[in-house]
Amino acid sequence: MTDTRNRPGRTTKRAPALNTVEFLRWAWRQLTSMRIALVLLFLLAVAAIPGSLIPQSTVDPAAVFSFRENNPDLARWYDRLGMFDVFRSVWFGAIYLMLMVSLVGCIVPRTRLYWRSFRAKPPDAPSRLSRLPAHHRWVDSDDAETVAGRVEQALRDRRYRVRRYVDGSGRQVVAAENGQLREAGNLVFHLGIVVVLLAVAYGALFGFKGAALVVEKEGFSNTLTQYDEFTPGAWFDTTDLDPFTLTVRDFDVTFETAGEQRGAPRSFRADLGYVEQPGAKPAPYDLQVNHPLRVGSTSVFLVGHGYAPRVTVRDGDGDVAFRGPVPFLPQDGSYTSIGVVKVPDAQPEQLGFEGFFLPTQAFDETRGPYSAFPDALNPALVLTAYSGDLQMNTDEPQSVYVIEKDKLTQFKNDKGDPFRLLLRPGDTVKLPDGAGSFTFDGVSRAVRLQIGSSPGKLLALLAVIAATLGLIASLFIRPRRAWVRVDGSGGDTVVEVAGLDRVAGGNLVEAVEEIATATRRGPQEEAT
Repeated sequence: MTDTRNRPGRTTKRAPALNTVEFLRWAWRQLTSMRIALVLLFLLAVAAIPGSLIPQSTVDPAAVFSFRENNPDLARWYDRLGMFDVFRSVWFGAIYLMLMVSLVGCIVPRTRLYWRSFRAKPPDAPSRLSRLPAHHRWVDSDDAETVAGRVEQALRDRRYRVRRYVDGSGRQVVAAENGQLREAGNLVFHLGIVVVLLAVAYGALFGFKGAALVVEKEGFSNTLTQYDEFTPGAWFDTTDLDPFTLTVRDFDVTFETAGEQRGAPRSFRADLGYVEQPGAKPAPYDLQVNHPLRVGSTSVFLVGHGYAPRVTVRDGDGDVAFRGPVPFLPQDGSYTSIGVVKVPDAQPEQLGFEGFFLPTQAFDETRGPYSAFPDALNPALVLTAYSGDLQMNTDEPQSVYVIEKDKLTQFKNDKGDPFRLLLRPGDTVKLPDGAGSFTFDGVSRAVRLQIGSSPGKLLALLAVIAATLGLIASLFIRPRRAWVRVDGSGGDTVVEVAGLDRVAGGNLVEAVEEIATATRRGPQEEAT
């Protein structure tokens, strides 16, 4: 065995390091390759999974609030990672941006290639047609010019694109090609993908998304102050909001009452009255799931519902400090709901209440009060009461579903235990120490509306349809080339017909035989 590692005269050279321009060129080639585009597409799909498993603040803030209450430690990590708003997080946007750049950089050159292929003329005939997969040869009784004209017409009748020419040996040649729609399909497919990306980006920049909780018999005006959540696009102008108003005149919901699906919602619909613009006549609308109200460029979706107990709170002076419905957040399938009532105008001290609303109140020795059914068959309010400073006059934002208890004192009963209220519609309970009273007037329903505008969605839909049709065409249309050479130089008119499928699996032999049969005028034939 010979050791060649230290052979005299042999030196090892390392490739020189790339300079900045070369590195950027290399990085661009990598990013715009189809392999990287597919990897980024897969990565985007994986990145979207948390958005379907973890409650999102833009879709269901009530579920996000409940998750934070039940999992405070995990929620802090989710906040850091943007898990409650996955599709607006920095890391998701970075993946999407890289995917868009990769696809555009990959597709545009391919689009130019497909366009040139679509516009190209049928190529010249091979020198030896007999070597092609399907071939026919015969001696025709007509002259070469007549045969070539007959062949050209026959191919045009079969929707071939035809080019007729004379080769270097003076022979008449007809080159034909069909299936160009395959290349057109490729072209449309790739252009469709680019248009979808641009349409989605356009909608994200110039559109908006918002959410509002509207109590039955109350209204909503399409202004910023009426939204519970509002997320505008980077270039959206809030003055472009459609000036409509709506009122939830009635809300109807039905639940399954028996069987394994007991308590499952079967239908819910809101009877709306809306005014498209100031001065217009009110119009009715039956708002249902997946049946949105469309006003101008804005769509209003019904995405959820809950309960809003109507209460009246009197302060220690006997004055009405608060009266109206208070939305509570559903926590489970039986619509056990949590909520708070803040009364900052109470005198001499502010009052606060927190607790549960139970649509169908039942009692268990272990669980205590709970809701046995989601419909309001036996509604009840279970609350605890506080007095003191609600801290609502500070610059710190507060959730409408949480009471800051740092400066509050919980009321006690005569035994020194926390004072609790269990009320049914019509009940009034006096607070200890003459602090006032709390009345449960009744129950209203509340609907959760998702309101938004996506100006590019129609363009995206049309692009998806076009891209799908283009993909189907590129998969199922089989391009084929055919050549006919007519040689009359030797006295006899010798005709050769041959074909070639550019995609395997076609009936090439039958197609070439059909061309030969349609153009042959003579008894002698040789088929290969």
